[in-house]
Amino acid sequence: MLSFYWHYYLISFVFFLLIRFLLSFARVKSKVLTYEEAINHVSEEEENECSGNDDKSAWQLGLNCQHVPLQFKRYSKSESLTRSEEYYELMNKRRTVRHFSKESVPIEVIHNVIKTAGTSPSGAHTEPWKFVIVKSQTIKEQIRQIIESQEEINYKKRMGKEWVDDLKFLRTYWVKEYITDAPYLILVFKQTYSVDANGKKQMHYYSEQSVNIAAGILLTAIHYAGLVALTSTPLNCGPAIKVLLQRPAEEKLALLLPVGYPNDDCVVPDIKRKALEELAVVH
Repeated sequence: MLSFYWHYYLISFVFFLLIRFLLSFARVKSKVLTYEEAINHVSEEEENECSGNDDKSAWQLGLNCQHVPLQFKRYSKSESLTRSEEYYELMNKRRTVRHFSKESVPIEVIHNVIKTAGTSPSGAHTEPWKFVIVKSQTIKEQIRQIIESQEEINYKKRMGKEWVDDLKFLRTYWVKEYITDAPYLILVFKQTYSVDANGKKQMHYYSEQSVNIAAGILLTAIHYAGLVALTSTPLNCGPAIKVLLQRPAEEKLALLLPVGYPNDDCVVPDIKRKALEELAVVH
């Protein structure tokens, strides 16, 4: 019997799915609001929450967050072109350095470049980063021991021949003297969430992307200040370094940057960067 009328069942099932799709589309369409409507469409529950409810999270800025005029200086088109060219020329001289001078750097400079990194945008303004400054020679030596012990294994076993061969032009191996030579290490930790004094958690949205942007701004600030750095992501070293520096559970090591002045006989690979036509596509 079923085999005889199977096509009727199939048509009925397809018709049923079509009706469900049309109904769901109508519901979605009915919910589409303009930007102004969405901003003004505040439910009674949301209004109560924004009016000073004690249960409100300390991190949630809410609809009562004050908006202030943007502080923005507009340049002429010719000024903008000149500034963009000058900044490109400056940043095009930025290089990754593996040979550091032991000369000291004013700590105020390090504070300023970190404050600059802290201007980075972040998901819901949760600022999911912590910058740990290491200037103690003892701690730098301990970090170097952790990294070199793992890097020797990485180079000999974990990374594979192709990866190691791709790095040979850098003349870098598991010996990392720059860790103890540089006057400062800046370790960038990603926070997946925050915990307040009462133990309440605040999730950090887009923490990976936010920290990556902050790291880029940090690198440009270091170069603008007349210093050099090395972007280091030591493989399999994060947990041990985290324990050494007594960082909390919600943090994960994202980047380690030796920062300082280059050695007098510092050399870097003679490399070229992609041209604009390789970097960008215009539609």
